[in-house]
Amino acid sequence: MLKIKDLNVSIQSVDILRNISIELPTASMAGLVGRNGAGKTTLIKSIMGLLQPKSGTIEFDGHDLVKMPTNLRNSLGIGYMPEDRRLIPDLTVEENILVPVWANKSKEPQARLDYVYHLIPELIEFAPRRGLQLSGGQQKLVALGRSLMIGTKLLLLDEPFEGVAPALAQRLAEVIGQLKSEGMAVIFSESDLQYSRHLVQKIFVIDRGDLVEQAVEV
Repeated sequence: MLKIKDLNVSIQSVDILRNISIELPTASMAGLVGRNGAGKTTLIKSIMGLLQPKSGTIEFDGHDLVKMPTNLRNSLGIGYMPEDRRLIPDLTVEENILVPVWANKSKEPQARLDYVYHLIPELIEFAPRRGLQLSGGQQKLVALGRSLMIGTKLLLLDEPFEGVAPALAQRLAEVIGQLKSEGMAVIFSESDLQYSRHLVQKIFVIDRGDLVEQAVEV
């Protein structure tokens, strides 16, 4: 489903990613592991179209993402959960979850919202609260729910467990683990695989912009 070939990305003339090649099939999960500054977030942002590659290809479900405008990628079923959550503080939890479908002008968001609430029932309790009223871990759950509103085929989760209390981190891992059986592909960006090692089938290790290791069938 996702195929990255010889990807090179530079930011302000500094090479961040060098000749990265990754393949991720349908209904599989992969860990993208590396230290801070290794290039994990850069790779995820490149897939989302937030950074433009210098060279190389990114294909998803038969579409050339490098040539596709950023705003059209969500329509392919790609969901993105940024490391810093990026909730809008003054909107309610439900309004934050609905932002992607408003932006994409989805005509029938209720069915997908019901699905998200079924998958993460905690969000029903949070729904009327403002984003700024939640703890960091609760905000991560909301950000995951928001990414699922449009992420029906591929989820890109940037440091989903960072700064989260162990109980909530385990809850996040439990929710994410249910997605594989529904045919979704997931990439975790993490410094380690403390909470997701049992979920992934592939590990891609990035060090200083290079893919230095690939382990399959963990």
